[in-house]
Amino acid sequence: MRILHTSDWHIGRTFHGHSTLDALRGVLETLTEQVRTHAVDVVIVAGDVFDSATPAAACYTLLSETLRALADTGAQVIVTSGNHDSAARLGFQAALLRDGIHVRTDPAAIGEPITVSDEHGPVHFYGIPYLEPALVRAVWPGVRTQADALRRAMDVVRVDHASRGGRTVAIAHCFAAGVEPTPHLERDIQQGGLDVVPLSAFDGVDYVALGHIHGRQKLAEHVRYAGAPLHYSFGEGHKPRGSWLIDMDAEGATEAVWVELPVPRRLVTLRGPFEEILAATSSDDDARDAWVSVEYTDDLPVRDPLRRLQQRFPYCAKVVHVPAVTRESDGRGYTDRVRGARSDVELIDAFLSHVRSGEGLTEQEREVLREVIDERAVVEAFA
Repeated sequence: MRILHTSDWHIGRTFHGHSTLDALRGVLETLTEQVRTHAVDVVIVAGDVFDSATPAAACYTLLSETLRALADTGAQVIVTSGNHDSAARLGFQAALLRDGIHVRTDPAAIGEPITVSDEHGPVHFYGIPYLEPALVRAVWPGVRTQADALRRAMDVVRVDHASRGGRTVAIAHCFAAGVEPTPHLERDIQQGGLDVVPLSAFDGVDYVALGHIHGRQKLAEHVRYAGAPLHYSFGEGHKPRGSWLIDMDAEGATEAVWVELPVPRRLVTLRGPFEEILAATSSDDDARDAWVSVEYTDDLPVRDPLRRLQQRFPYCAKVVHVPAVTRESDGRGYTDRVRGARSDVELIDAFLSHVRSGEGLTEQEREVLREVIDERAVVEAFA
């Protein structure tokens, strides 16, 4: 049996204020063509279909169009909910979909697999939606963590599989031991202080299709993350986009091949002095058509940096001031500095040191400031 494992579509997510809907539509059209070209039997979408629990109407339209297109290839499509999804809304969508498209959002249905057969017999696909421990505790007393919830869910899977036989695939959305998330990207799945699910929780199945981590990961030969089909953060710009093409033999052994997806607009991070970045040519010319993040290293912040950079790089989406030299703190807080100021110049110097990472008045600024204060004093004297 041939399986395509994808996840984390995050339909409706923005990239630094820019819509990603059109870019994602193009990528999913390519994915659909790959399903047709490779004669895939089953497509798995392992959670975080939407980016929000309340997606806009256009997001539902894209999902419906994509699922229908995937089903038109002849493949069975299995979708589970992730922590970004509203299980109720995604589950309601399931009732409106045609045969061949299966959406699993109800923990009560974990022990009811979608069974797809080939010439070697049945393969049972167990869709495990994102399990919020607080919500499943009523059914599974004692559940406190994601690890607890996944262990109980997999116990249900193993019990059901023991009565059915055949090959098995489990689909889950969680942090699994052995991977690191992209900083500030994947929303923490944490309850009771523990958010890591040990790989041993997934023992006893032939393949585990995981979602939640946005970069591809191979935790074991039969346990993998596919990652997201788009780059949703500069922090993951170096990670390839694609999906796993899994071939399962008669005994349940799997062989995985990575299938690349196109990157609609690549991500570039530029670092250095602000004026040098603006004036750069040659290799940086390629960045004109890329999403650009700039980390400029000047000692002081630059005025209106994003507008100026966008004249050079039209798709500059992020600007961060990262001084090359960070001055050591003298241990005095802002309040202490203000209280210790003996003049207006010292008061302004204290404020600038606070907001400019320890960089107070330069000699030129100090001289200009004295002149302004002196002029003001003269005006007030004759007012």
